[in-house]
Amino acid sequence: MTFWTPSLGAIAVSLFALPAVAAAQDAPSPVAQDVDAPDTEAPVEGDEILVIGRSLRGQINAPEAPIIELDEADIAAYGASSIADLVQQLSPQTSSARGRGGGQPVFLVNGLRVSSFREFRSYPPEAIEKVEVLPEEVAQRYGFPPDRRVINFIMKENYSSREIEVEVEGPTRGGFAAGETELTYLKLADQSRLNLNAEYNQSSLLTESERGIAQVEDPALPAGVDQGLYRSLRGESRSLELTGNHTTRLGEGITTLSSNATYERSESRSLSGVRLVEADGTVDPLDRRTRSDTLSYGGALNTLLGDWDTALTMDISRAESESDIDLRFDADEPLAPAVANSRTQSTGLASKATFRGTPLVLPAGEVSTTFDLGGDWTRVESQDSRTARDTDLSRRNLNAGVNVTIPIAERDYAWGALGDLALNLSAGVEDVSDFGTLGDYNAGLTWGIFENLTLGASYTYAEQAPGLTQLGAAQVDTFNVPVYDFANNTTSLVTVTSGGNPDLLAETQRDWKFSANWQPWFWDDARLNVEYFDNSSRNVTASFPFLTPEIEAAFPGRVQRNAFGELVALDSRPVTYARQDASRLAVGLTVRGSFGEARPQGGQPEGAGGRPAAAGEGSDRPEGARPGGGPGGAGGPPGMSEEQRVRFMEFRTKVCAEDGMDFIRRVVAAVDGDEAAIAEMGEGFDPQQAAGFLARFRKDDGTVDFERVAQFRTMICSRETGGGQQASGAGQGGGQRGGGGGGRRGGGMFGGGDGRGRYFVNLTYNYELTNEILIAEGGPLLDLLDGDAVDSSGNPRGSASLEAGAFRDGLGLRLSGRYSGASTVLGTGAPGSTDLFFGDLATFDVRLFADLGEVIDNEGIWKGARVSLRADNIFDTRRRVTDGNGDVPIAYQPFLVDPVGSYVGIEFRKLFF
Repeated sequence: MTFWTPSLGAIAVSLFALPAVAAAQDAPSPVAQDVDAPDTEAPVEGDEILVIGRSLRGQINAPEAPIIELDEADIAAYGASSIADLVQQLSPQTSSARGRGGGQPVFLVNGLRVSSFREFRSYPPEAIEKVEVLPEEVAQRYGFPPDRRVINFIMKENYSSREIEVEVEGPTRGGFAAGETELTYLKLADQSRLNLNAEYNQSSLLTESERGIAQVEDPALPAGVDQGLYRSLRGESRSLELTGNHTTRLGEGITTLSSNATYERSESRSLSGVRLVEADGTVDPLDRRTRSDTLSYGGALNTLLGDWDTALTMDISRAESESDIDLRFDADEPLAPAVANSRTQSTGLASKATFRGTPLVLPAGEVSTTFDLGGDWTRVESQDSRTARDTDLSRRNLNAGVNVTIPIAERDYAWGALGDLALNLSAGVEDVSDFGTLGDYNAGLTWGIFENLTLGASYTYAEQAPGLTQLGAAQVDTFNVPVYDFANNTTSLVTVTSGGNPDLLAETQRDWKFSANWQPWFWDDARLNVEYFDNSSRNVTASFPFLTPEIEAAFPGRVQRNAFGELVALDSRPVTYARQDASRLAVGLTVRGSFGEARPQGGQPEGAGGRPAAAGEGSDRPEGARPGGGPGGAGGPPGMSEEQRVRFMEFRTKVCAEDGMDFIRRVVAAVDGDEAAIAEMGEGFDPQQAAGFLARFRKDDGTVDFERVAQFRTMICSRETGGGQQASGAGQGGGQRGGGGGGRRGGGMFGGGDGRGRYFVNLTYNYELTNEILIAEGGPLLDLLDGDAVDSSGNPRGSASLEAGAFRDGLGLRLSGRYSGASTVLGTGAPGSTDLFFGDLATFDVRLFADLGEVIDNEGIWKGARVSLRADNIFDTRRRVTDGNGDVPIAYQPFLVDPVGSYVGIEFRKLFF
C-alpha cells in the first residue's frame, strides 16, 4: 500500500538533513495534489516511489518568468558583504529599462512587503536562502506602478551572527583616502528578526590642483593665484548611521509586525574658489560647510483578513540640513555679509495598505486580485539668507488602485494547448493637493508559450505631477560656476540660478512593452531576456538642458550675455518640453552553473541543493532507476548510507516510543527557537529542515495541528520498514501563506551546495532606437541620437554591463564591466561654434575575496573571516571629449570628467556565529 503522505523517511530527512533518496519511476499521470493534506491517499502503479516536494516558503508565484534566481551557492559567488552590496552588484538585472521611475526596485522579504529597504539592507548575505528578481509587471501585485522590478529575498528561518567590517580605500593616483567601519548583529528565528547596525564612513578632500586642472582665468584675482588649490573635486565628509530593526510574530497566528528606526548624521566641506586675497597675499577660500541629521521610522504589519493577505506599511522621515556658504568679496559693498546661511527641514510620511486575494477560481486557475490604498504627505521648509523670503512647501497625495490577473489557459489543464496564458489589468487614481486628480491604467498579457519560453506585452498610460521642489524650491544664485558655452567654444565663470518653476505642467505618459524570456533547451543554466520599449510623453518636466544654440533660442530669457557675446548668467530652473518620444531594445543574458567534481556524500555524487544526484545529474545511474539499487531494505527507506540508516532508526524509535508525541512537541519547540529544546535535539538537528516538514501540519494561524501529527505517527509506526515499498516525500521549505507554489519555477534553478565551484555571467545590453524631443509647439525638434543634445555628455546609442564571477573552496573572483558608446553633439557652423565628440568608454572592476575559514581553518579564529581586495577601473580609463579642432575644452578635462579613476581598497570582514 502506498500513501500520498510524507513517510518516516521524509521526517528523518527533514529533521536531520539526510539527503532525499526516493525517485519516481514512470508515473502514469502528473502529481497534482495539495501537499498540505497528509491524510490523502492516491493510487500508485506497481512498486514506484513517490517524491512529494513543495516550493520554498515565501517564494512568489507569478505567471511572469523571473529575470534571475540565486540560491545560497550563487549568492556566495558574489562575495558581497551585505544585502545592500549584493543589490548594487545586481543593479543591471534589477534596474528597469522602461525609462520611467529610476528609483529602487520593489523589495520583498519572504514574499511580503516591508516598509523600506532600511529594514534589512545591512543583513549579511549568508542569511539569505534564495533571491528572486522579477519583471515590472509583478510590482503591480504589491501596489506599485509597473516601472520598477521586484526583488524577493527569502531568508533562512534560523540564523544568528555578529559582524565587524573594516575597509580602507582610495585612488591609485592618491589625493584622498576613504574608510568604512561597520558593526552588525542579526538573529533570525522562524518569523522573528532582530538586527542592529552601526556604520561610520569618512573621506578626505581632493582639490583640482592635485589633478593638475587648468583653470578658467578670473580677472578679479591677482596674477599668480593658483585657484586649483581652492577648488575641490571631491569634498571631505564624515557620516554616522545607526539602525535598529525588529520583526516579530504576534500571538499564535501568522501576523507579523516589523519596525525600523534609523538615525543618520553627516558633515561635509567643499571648496568653490577664492573669496578674497589679502594685501599680504593670504588667500581666503570659498568654503561650503554642510551638516545634516535624518531620523527615519518605518513599520509593516502583514496579516490575514479572511482570505486576503493584508499588508499595512508606513514610513516617516525628518531631515534637517544647514549650510554655511562663503560669499565672494564685493569691493563695491565691503560691508556685505561674508557668509550665507541656508537651512532646510523636510518631513515625509508615506503609508499604504494592500489586500491580495483570490476571490474567484476559473478553469485555468485562481484570479489574483490586489487592492491598494495609500496616502503621502511631504513638507519642505527652507530659509536662505541670499533670498528675500523663506519657502514653505507641502503636498498631500491620496491614491488608490486595483490589479487583477486573470488566468486564461494553463498547460496540462484548461485550454492547455495554448500553454500558460494570463491577462493582467490595473487602474489607479491619485489626488495631488497642489495639482488635482491624475489617473493611470495598464493592460498586459503574459503567454508561457512553452515551458522554457514566456512572451509578454503591455500598455501603460499614466499622468505624473512635477516634483514638489521642482515647482516651488526657493530661487538661489550661485556665483563663479564654470559653464561650457557651446556657441563660442569657451568655458566661462557664470552666475547660475537654481530653484523651482511654478509654471510646470502635468506629464502624460503612454508606453508599450514587449518581452521574451527564454531558457534554451541546449543550455540548462542560461536565461535570455529581451525587451522592447516604446515611450511617448507630453509636457515633460526636465532639468534645464545643455546650453546648445537650439536650447538658447527656445529659452531666450534663461541666458544672459555681455556686450561681447560672452556668457555671464544662466537660469537653470526646470523646464517643460512639449513632447518626447523614445524607443529602445534591452537584452539580458544570465548564465550560472557549477564546475569541478562534487564532494561525495554517502557514496553518491551530489546534485542540486546538496541532495544525492537525481537521474542523469552527476551520476551514471540510468534515468528512472532507483537510488541505492532497489526498494527499501531493513532499516529505512532506499538509498541511505549505513550511517544514515542508523540515524534514521534512532529517530524512528523516538517517534514510535510511548512518549513519541512528547518528543515531537519538543521538536516543534526547537523549531520555534527554544534553546533548551534545540540543545536536546543534538548536533545533527537542523531547525530549518524541520520547519519545512512541520509546515505541512500548520494551521492558517501558524500553530501545529497535533491531531493530524498523531494520525500520521500512528500510520508510520504501524508500517514495516524492511523490504517493503516506501513512499518518500522530501519537502523543501515551509510553504506558509504569503509565499505560494512556483509551478515551473519551484526550487533553485541552478542548484548548489555540493562542494563544486560556482560561476555566473550576467550580461546586459541596451540599444537606443529613437530619442526625439520637441522643445515647444512650433519649435525645434531635437534628435538626440543624431547630434542634438539636452545634457553635457551626449547620447550614445549603445551601453552594456557585465558581471561575472567564480567561487570555490573559499576563494572567489568577480569581474564587473561597463561600456558606453561614442556620441557627437553638432555645432551650428557659425564662427566660434564647433562640434563636440564624446569617445566611447569601457571600465572594468575586479574583486578578489577569500573566506579564511575555508582556506586556513574553519574551527579557529578564522571561521567566518573574509578578506577582499578591490580594484575599480583597473585600466584608469576616462571618456575623452574633443572639439572640432581635436582639442579638449577646459570644461571637459579628463580629471574633471572623472577625478578618481583607478581605485583600490582592502576589506576585512569577520562573522561571529
